[in-house]
Amino acid sequence: MSIEGKPLREEKDPILRIRGLQKTFGTQKVLKGVNLDIPRGQITVIIGGSGCGKSVMLKHIVGLVRPDHGSIALDGADLAVMGSDELKQARMRYGMLFQDAALFDSMNVYENIAFPVREHRPEINESDLAALIAEKLKQVGLPGVEKKLPSELSGGMRKRVGLARAIVLNPEIILYDEPTTGLDPLMSRAIDNLIVDTQRHLNGTTIIISHDIRATLRIANKIAMLHDGRIVAEGSNDEIAHSKDPIVRAFIDPGLEVVKE
Repeated sequence: MSIEGKPLREEKDPILRIRGLQKTFGTQKVLKGVNLDIPRGQITVIIGGSGCGKSVMLKHIVGLVRPDHGSIALDGADLAVMGSDELKQARMRYGMLFQDAALFDSMNVYENIAFPVREHRPEINESDLAALIAEKLKQVGLPGVEKKLPSELSGGMRKRVGLARAIVLNPEIILYDEPTTGLDPLMSRAIDNLIVDTQRHLNGTTIIISHDIRATLRIANKIAMLHDGRIVAEGSNDEIAHSKDPIVRAFIDPGLEVVKE
């Protein structure tokens, strides 16, 4: 028990609990009642075909979109009913790598990574900020690129800078939207390894939206499949890889084996 008389949160409790999540845009029902638990301290990958609602679901998780019905509880607090100030505090717990890294073209690498720090931690002085940015760039394998512009970077390098920006404030939860899209197989593998290394370094929770089943089976602790607006299957990478569910089998190459490292 805590000193306030409330039970202490157990580490086995999910960090996020999604129940009955529904969202309609116009006449299109995108999410039709999503139920999913995101385990604390693990890598969870949400898979599904293009246009199935994965990115919409991710926007709900970070509170960018309000559901029509249902709840998204972050450690028991429902994001769907939070006020703007409370939601801003909740978002401080997240870091996000967007699909195309979403770097500011007019800013160099240093200023891109500095942006969330200046926005949320203005008390950090420039000397400490420079050291922090250098540390994060080293962590993602890109030391010394602070002065480069996004246009001078390859696709893989931009992803790494985007990740450095996502983790600069040491978030509890890191979200990745299709992190290997547009990358060649070697760079995709490097990004996969970087995601795992980052997870271990921060000891946080990772949520990935992906249609890359090979990468998913390589790095996931838990996989959930979104289809027709609902989670139709979830389990370990081994359970999903060998699932007999026809919807899952249609998405996964039947001959594909788990190659988790």
